[in-house]
Amino acid sequence: MSEVHAVRRTRLRDCCNAGGSAAALVSRPANVRYLAGAAPEGAVLLLGGTEDLLVCAGPPDDRSPQSRPDEALRVHIVPGYGGDAAVAAAGLAAAQGVDSLAVEEHHLTVTRHREIHSVAPRLRLAGIGCAVEQQRIVKDEEEISCLRIGAEIADQALGELLESILVGRTERHLALELERRLVDHGADGPAFPTSVATGPNAGRPGHRPTDRRVEEGDFLSVCLGATYRGYRCEIGRTFVIGTAPADWQIELYDLVFSAQRAGRESLVPGAACRDVDRAARHVLDSAGYAEALPMATGHGVGLEIDEDPQLTPAAMGKLDACVPVTVEPGVHLPGRGGVRIDDTLVVRPEADGGPELLTITTKELLAL
Repeated sequence: MSEVHAVRRTRLRDCCNAGGSAAALVSRPANVRYLAGAAPEGAVLLLGGTEDLLVCAGPPDDRSPQSRPDEALRVHIVPGYGGDAAVAAAGLAAAQGVDSLAVEEHHLTVTRHREIHSVAPRLRLAGIGCAVEQQRIVKDEEEISCLRIGAEIADQALGELLESILVGRTERHLALELERRLVDHGADGPAFPTSVATGPNAGRPGHRPTDRRVEEGDFLSVCLGATYRGYRCEIGRTFVIGTAPADWQIELYDLVFSAQRAGRESLVPGAACRDVDRAARHVLDSAGYAEALPMATGHGVGLEIDEDPQLTPAAMGKLDACVPVTVEPGVHLPGRGGVRIDDTLVVRPEADGGPELLTITTKELLAL
């Protein structure tokens, strides 16, 4: 991967040079990992005028291959205990003769900005914008492979849970069991806090598990994800507990399923991000659920669980091939519950079979 990381750094350097900066300071952890292969806690990446450095507050933990930085990068350890790597990196840039340093203004704190000025008063700081985040949108096949394995792990953990007895168990207990199963099957850990929602909580976006116990006739909504080699995927499903679903449950489920399918089918290279949202939203809006809809139909995934592109009504831009996104429409009815269906897919051209579905657990409305 050293060559891959070197190419990524070269792209960023070219972008900075075009903006008049000979060096760049990358401090956002996911961006550091993308460019350096690893992001030890507190580390920053300096694309210097004469040398690139991974500047760390302490020695990196190299017990895991995933935590080892690119071998082509020299690691600089900040002297003393508790030093700020970003401030130290700015001092190193100034020592290299750099007069302008591009920084991630959306991540650099005011305190850090002041401290950098104190150690390198002649160093002009310029904005790098979201240049690294924009690079990260389109994934290479190695990145997609990590997402695919993460999706397989999440599918496996969810499938095993569905084979167990659920009635009487709490949302919190089920969420903890799912996260344990993710690790047992090879995940670095959960991609985000696992959501298990039952009864009136079902279908609520971002629901944090409670001590409510699963009851017969409940809707059960589960949303989980696995992290594999730093890459995060997402899956969400809704089921009925212990009995044949009621007519209103079947009707609501079929509606959300239709909306999710419309969104999935819109994932083609060149499609406007807002059009994917519109395709799913239109199905639910037409059925009278406009007030119950979430703010977004989906979002990008990768080294973070919520990346660009955003699939929202006001989203700008178009989709490219090899962009992984979620499609996750849902409806929550206060006091009754609701339905969420969530998949991670990769945008592919029709010649390659269309969007690649990474999360394959059945979307049939099962009675568990």
